[in-house]
Amino acid sequence: MNSLDHKTKGRAPASPYQRLAALGIDLPPAPPPIANFVTHVLEGNILYLSGQGPREVDGQLHAGKVGADVDVESAYEHARLTGINLLAVMHDALGDLGRVKRVVKLLGMVNAVPDFADHPQVINGCSDLMIDVFGEAGQHARSAVGFGSLPGNITVEIEAIVSLHD
Repeated sequence: MNSLDHKTKGRAPASPYQRLAALGIDLPPAPPPIANFVTHVLEGNILYLSGQGPREVDGQLHAGKVGADVDVESAYEHARLTGINLLAVMHDALGDLGRVKRVVKLLGMVNAVPDFADHPQVINGCSDLMIDVFGEAGQHARSAVGFGSLPGNITVEIEAIVSLHD
């Protein structure tokens, strides 16, 4: 059970927007693509989200090598911020996060030093957020892997696959 489920036990489940409000999160505008691609593709009842990074509302990107310049706790927060950006794209693409049936899969990429081994703990920042926002429907398959570099030297990049209600 996630941290918000105990508050709604015996009542109708909270909407994703109620859960976001309870977490103190205001969705930012969806970040624009940084190259020649779109932020998402909707194919049938599946929404494919392009990789997002840890972009603040003012455009600042968190950069650096995890395990050298950036510690695990900070990188976790960067993955959480990346999750917020993924939610912003979902909202922009769907108009209503209530259309999400399930977060199916996340691919989390960590810009890490070669001997870094805590990729799962970093990407948990996004995974924990998805579960907090969508409850059981936020539980997903996932890969958390290390890369030698990411665009703009960002600390993390995460992409998602989401299934939608009919």
